Amino acid sequence: MDEDCKDKAVFFDIDDTLLDTSSFAELARHAAINNIVENGLPIEEEEAYDIFKEIIKEKGSNYGKHFNVLTKRVIGAEDPYLIALGMTTYHNVKFSLLEPFPRTIAILIYLKQKGYTIGAITNGITIKQWEKLIRLNLHPFFDIVLTSEEVGYEKPHTKIFEEALKRMNCSADKSIMVGNKFDTDIIGAINAGMKGILVNSELTFEEEEMIEKENLDVTVLNNISDVDTVL
Repeated sequence: MDEDCKDKAVFFDIDDTLLDTSSFAELARHAAINNIVENGLPIEEEEAYDIFKEIIKEKGSNYGKHFNVLTKRVIGAEDPYLIALGMTTYHNVKFSLLEPFPRTIAILIYLKQKGYTIGAITNGITIKQWEKLIRLNLHPFFDIVLTSEEVGYEKPHTKIFEEALKRMNCSADKSIMVGNKFDTDIIGAINAGMKGILVNSELTFEEEEMIEKENLDVTVLNNISDVDTVL
């Protein structure tokens, strides 16, 4: 951005911070596996799902050919019909369930009214992350959206946070990171000189000790709907 950042900035993680990615992804995967088993994949649904989970673990959630690998492992070759059926079912179910957490839009409106500049710092594929924001009509609130694919570094690496601050022309000491993962979102932000707000998550005993021992600037909230109580 060419213009100076406002006095204060808030950066958000996307998955499981703004929207419940984990739950809808699991439901969508189950629906897809059920559909391809019913339409010809010669294996029990439970076993197929276990294999599918192994593939996701091996290849990563952002890999684009999970169903290709599944059909090849089960029948020895890729089956275009079953692959397309699985992908279509997965995406249809996923996007039908996609919605922001309660009061997410209200929080974003509140922050804008308070004069905050808003950005997103997220691990993942750029197009996929933008698609989520656009489908939920959250994209107009964000001044920047920065992904690990674009930067070449994943959270908690400080470089992704530093690049976000640079692009928004904001200083770290006036910036806050809101996320659901202590070890990636919050620690990464703290190491980059930012404050952290943990939402939709609970601290472990070790994490609580770490915050106290190192006097980290971290606020813990039950969920994103409470952000306006501390900002």
